[in-house]
Amino acid sequence: MRILLTNDDGYFAPGILAFAKETRKRGHEVVIFAPDKENSAKSHSITILEPLYVKKVEIEDFEAYSVSGTPADCVRAAIEVKGHNFDFVFSGCNLGLNSGMDILYSGTVSAAVEANILGIPSLALSAQYKHGNCNFQTAVYYGLEVFEKIKNLKEAKLVNVNTPKLEINKVKGIKVASVGGSITDKFKKTVKGDTIKIEVVGRDAQNDIETDRTYLEDGYVTVTPLIYDFTNLRELKNFKEIFR
Repeated sequence: MRILLTNDDGYFAPGILAFAKETRKRGHEVVIFAPDKENSAKSHSITILEPLYVKKVEIEDFEAYSVSGTPADCVRAAIEVKGHNFDFVFSGCNLGLNSGMDILYSGTVSAAVEANILGIPSLALSAQYKHGNCNFQTAVYYGLEVFEKIKNLKEAKLVNVNTPKLEINKVKGIKVASVGGSITDKFKKTVKGDTIKIEVVGRDAQNDIETDRTYLEDGYVTVTPLIYDFTNLRELKNFKEIFR
């Protein structure tokens, strides 16, 4: 298959190289379009008020390009430059989990969403960051295991995969999981003159049973099929009655 590989950590990030190497080792063609700088937590923002600049870059011997925009921009730029001829889009491997409601902020997931909007099946892959690093070997191994199981499904796919920081043989298995609960950031506020400085210093997460967050804590890889339709289907009928 012809795989477009992107991320939100930048084209120079170790996770994207690990993903590229193993993907090609399994017989796939890999083309890389990734941001020219760190773009974490950019969500699904796109660049429309200024041009994008695409430059060829060296990532070993891969065909690779940097993009002066967001992860979603990278997918759009790749299709504009190389054509709409990719069989699948991989986004990752991300430095840190994209589980629970973090998927709303994630540039990694949003690149996969953009691909899916454009009709290309996609997989977002993220690795737990713990004690100063990630286990990209485990992440890529299981990301490609998931890919092998879903690649021949007929409908366009949008799949989010998260992996714990464990060795491959220590992972308990793969769990299909719903998105975890809400997350509340803790802030530190410092006032100096007329300026208020606000910093994120911690997080509180609501971990519901049988969600991606709880399974990850228990040592499982999680797989979550996503959809970008924000319609609240449970309330749609009620609202139609209200506004008759």
